[in-house]
Amino acid sequence: MFDVPALHSLTIEEILTIPESQYFDRKSAEIKAKKLAETLIAFANADGGIIAIGINDGQVEGIKSQGELKINDFLQAKMDLCKPAIKTKERFLSVTNSKGQKDDILLIQVFASRDTVHKTMSDKVFLRVGDENKELTHEQRLDLEYDKGERLFEEKPVKRCRIDDLDIEVLKMYAKVLKYDGEDLLQPLNARGFIDSVSGQTEITTAGVLLFAKMPTKFFPNARIRFIRYDGIYENVGVDLNIIKHEYIEGPLPILIQKAKDVIGAQLRQFTSLDPLTGKFKTVPEYPEFAWQEGIVNAVVHRAYNIQGDDIKVKMFDDRLEIISPGRFPNIVNRDNIREVRYSRNPSIARVLTELGWVRELGEGVKRIYKEMKEYFLEEPEYIEEANSIRLILKNNIVMRRVRNNEQIKKILTDEWLNFEDNEKIAIEMIYHKGKLTTREFANAIDKSTNYAKKILTNLCEKEVFELIRTSVHDPNQYYILKVEPNKSQNDK
Repeated sequence: MFDVPALHSLTIEEILTIPESQYFDRKSAEIKAKKLAETLIAFANADGGIIAIGINDGQVEGIKSQGELKINDFLQAKMDLCKPAIKTKERFLSVTNSKGQKDDILLIQVFASRDTVHKTMSDKVFLRVGDENKELTHEQRLDLEYDKGERLFEEKPVKRCRIDDLDIEVLKMYAKVLKYDGEDLLQPLNARGFIDSVSGQTEITTAGVLLFAKMPTKFFPNARIRFIRYDGIYENVGVDLNIIKHEYIEGPLPILIQKAKDVIGAQLRQFTSLDPLTGKFKTVPEYPEFAWQEGIVNAVVHRAYNIQGDDIKVKMFDDRLEIISPGRFPNIVNRDNIREVRYSRNPSIARVLTELGWVRELGEGVKRIYKEMKEYFLEEPEYIEEANSIRLILKNNIVMRRVRNNEQIKKILTDEWLNFEDNEKIAIEMIYHKGKLTTREFANAIDKSTNYAKKILTNLCEKEVFELIRTSVHDPNQYYILKVEPNKSQNDK
């Protein structure tokens, strides 16, 4: 993943190749100052970012042709066209434009505004969502104002934390990622606002403590992950208590995530799965590795750290994995748009973990969770917003895995595999993983009509591979299952 370099080190090659994202945008020099103000506001209301002016369709056009008056309008837009004014930093980068002339690119670094919602002069509010500026509704604006208050928490200084409390190894790791080769490992933290000097005292912010302190739980006791493994599919208490492993995972956030991966990964089981190319079995993990790891990363990045009476919990049952993170969905994010919309409750934490390679670009991580669960023929991930937390549920298919141990099924899927036609193999693969299959699902999978799909499924029933389950001839909810025992039909029962 390519993160946006610091303003002072950006080169024209990087400007031309870095993907536009939550943190970066390219604009033509022809842009109107009012339109530029929308992007300034969007970045300020979100996580901050850098705007490069003077790039048009991948070509270096420069800004000198616009004249000093318009260039000044660009520079003044943060004050003249935004209310309240936005904090920025500018840099002119000398380049050779596409006509071979000496020119400049204007780079504007926009700082995230933690406690203020910025608006245009016509009272419109924009928020940077991925590579777009999204205009907010009235309700979304109110939510943003509320969330800005929560964002202040990660900037609050932690009075008791001292420089000696920081983890040198994590500081070195961060300096390396930023390509900082100076001796003062605190310099990157100073530059990003994690450390400040007030009245001669060095203060470290909450985000700085969570990311870089040797033991953040010294200052925030619940800044940890609690892993609990249960025997069975229920969470019992008292004399029926069924916890078989209980472990607290602690450390600075980059280390915390790695530790969690190690602890939880060691508890996951391996199963056999059908290889559609050969009809034979192969070993696969209980859940797609990316799916559960990304769920943990998201919990760490987006939890409400101002809720200090609870920790992140990962609960493992025989049939599912649950990841519970304190805090509700922030701002415009909800369970329906979580694959496309991003808004960080903790932008400073999110930025560092993005630079360290833990956090994916907009929607990529959540989208891939859905994609990989589907590729494993598992149910879609389920996000539930509870009273004061978000619960992600990943379900395995342990019940169907047990059914598949039947020796007859193994024989059908191995010894006789080459006798099936291609579309029959697809149907068997789908039903093997999903447990049951409707005609419509199969038709969509092979991009054919339902009549065509029904012929294939009926043929597999005649071969005693599938069995049709229905309550009547015209049952709209009828479906097919693998036939476990020959000549034992459940049709029309």
